[in-house]
Amino acid sequence: MELTDNLNIKQFKPLLTPAQLKEELPQTDQESVLVAGTRRQVADILTNPSDRRMVIVGPCSLHDRDASLKYAEKLRHLQDNVGPKLLLIMRAYFEKPRTTLGWKGMLYDPGLDGSYNIEQGFRMARGLMREIGNIGLPIATEFLDPIVPQYLADMVTWAAIGARTTESQVHRQMASGLSMPIGFKNSTDGNLAPAVDAIKAARSPHSFMGINRDGQVIIAETCGNRYGHLVMRGGVNGPNYASEYVAFARILLQKAQIDTGVVIDCSHANSSKDHRRQRDVFEDICKQIREGDDWIAGIMLESFLEEGSQTIQSGQSLRFGVSLTDKCLGWEDTESLIRSLAVLL
Repeated sequence: MELTDNLNIKQFKPLLTPAQLKEELPQTDQESVLVAGTRRQVADILTNPSDRRMVIVGPCSLHDRDASLKYAEKLRHLQDNVGPKLLLIMRAYFEKPRTTLGWKGMLYDPGLDGSYNIEQGFRMARGLMREIGNIGLPIATEFLDPIVPQYLADMVTWAAIGARTTESQVHRQMASGLSMPIGFKNSTDGNLAPAVDAIKAARSPHSFMGINRDGQVIIAETCGNRYGHLVMRGGVNGPNYASEYVAFARILLQKAQIDTGVVIDCSHANSSKDHRRQRDVFEDICKQIREGDDWIAGIMLESFLEEGSQTIQSGQSLRFGVSLTDKCLGWEDTESLIRSLAVLL
């Protein structure tokens, strides 16, 4: 018989199960209290945005444990100073969607060398999430592969579905069963409608194929996620952070009977991919809040210890605290912006 299956598969490798990873790197009581408590805070912010705001801030992606933890310590210290007004959530992104090719994140290539030791990537990612949680910071991430949440979702306070996957039925179904608030980004062309549709879809029950904690293929039946919300990140047609776009988003959401506020991403197309312009976007959002906008629940920033980004080059050491993916603001600018928002509130 002529072969017709797996023709382009080089090999299959076994992967540890979610249960095995969680047994190896268990969530502590302290971590579970932090995650559960901050999820409730995010839900409250989304439904009562005028009382408090959240800032989802951190590196575009994590690649260096020591630099990530140093950043987390700084962010935790800042949280102690702005706590009554702001909830700071650290970006801990381990999967990076790619338009074509490139480093796909710590989860897929933890060695930064194309070896794709995914099992080690899971261990490094979960271990780093535990350490950030022990510092006392809630974690934000983007879920790309539908099996990943079974390994990591218990550590996550807020999650995103990206601009490239918001229209995906698989990701809408997945979001309907996730336990944390989910931000759906508008599509890469800037259209808000797919994200609004995604929020509505994720609020409904679904049945779909997946895996359980033991790695068994199962049918997941979900209840629906009450706290889906819109993330405005601009698009190829331009930014969408200005007040007229926020007002339009509010109309769309109200027509769809969605009562959660919006999160505005200062990076990506809203900054025209110029990391320094995140400051301009942030200040414009602050102006909207100062003028009484009660629909903006949160702001996203790409930020690391040092400004800019770097690339992996054979034989060259990486600079400490510099992003491997999108360019980021440095810490001093980040702290200044967050403090200015806290004073405003």
